[in-house]
Amino acid sequence: MHSTVLEKAGVRLYLKRDDLINPDIPGNKWRKLHLNLEEAKNQGHYSLLTFGGAYSNHLRAVAAAGKIFGFNTIGIVRGEEHTPLNWSLQYAKNHGMKLHYVTREEYRHKAESQFITELHKKFGEFYLLPEGGSNTLAVRGCAEIPKEITVPFDVICCPAGTGGTLAGIAAGLTEGQSAIGFSALKGGNFLKDDVARLQKETYGTATNNWKIDTSYHFGGFAKNTPELHQFITQFADNYGILLERIYVAKMLFGIFDLAEKGYFTPGKTVVAVITGPAEKT
Repeated sequence: MHSTVLEKAGVRLYLKRDDLINPDIPGNKWRKLHLNLEEAKNQGHYSLLTFGGAYSNHLRAVAAAGKIFGFNTIGIVRGEEHTPLNWSLQYAKNHGMKLHYVTREEYRHKAESQFITELHKKFGEFYLLPEGGSNTLAVRGCAEIPKEITVPFDVICCPAGTGGTLAGIAAGLTEGQSAIGFSALKGGNFLKDDVARLQKETYGTATNNWKIDTSYHFGGFAKNTPELHQFITQFADNYGILLERIYVAKMLFGIFDLAEKGYFTPGKTVVAVITGPAEKT
């Protein structure tokens, strides 16, 4: 079914398998982290502090990076502690991360200076990584992605959660190429402002070669439907790739749906960035 949709639309699709970069720091997590890790080391930091929810891919990646590269890690977790820990937080803890829980109300202040000052009082000096890892160094790391693609292409697609990956990818494109970010969040229109802000903070200006598609959130973050589940199953049967369901599957569903609706001009070549692997429970 999938390949037939693309053939009828006259669209060629390539997958950029960033999920294979590293099993513990896969895909856009490594893209966002590697320049930050260098900067933390250059600044003489021994600890990394960051934020995330109970199933945060970002928390797990930071915990793994800390263990591999010799940093202490602190995870500020949204919500109350529940025992036993879920598999995701247990993974972070097993990789040396110190978990600190804050209420959802407190968590809303995570970017405010007073909140950060209180964290310094509690934990001492640390290198701060924002939720999702999206900052100017992360954007520069993600801008390297298009340069690695060896086939000519017209459109590059990626999932969007905080906007950092899309901001970087779009900044790394050449004339005539464009990018689409598929929001995994319901009401993801705010990402347009976030992507533009990240580009301006990183490069001084925002590019006009990207868009956010908010049509394929399937009910909201981490939500699933029978239709999406069927797509994931059929994709695995057809191509031998089990898609990560929270971000990647929604993006690819969107690409095939847009192709079927005639969004892409026949003859176009599309690249989909597989930013992370399917979860191992």
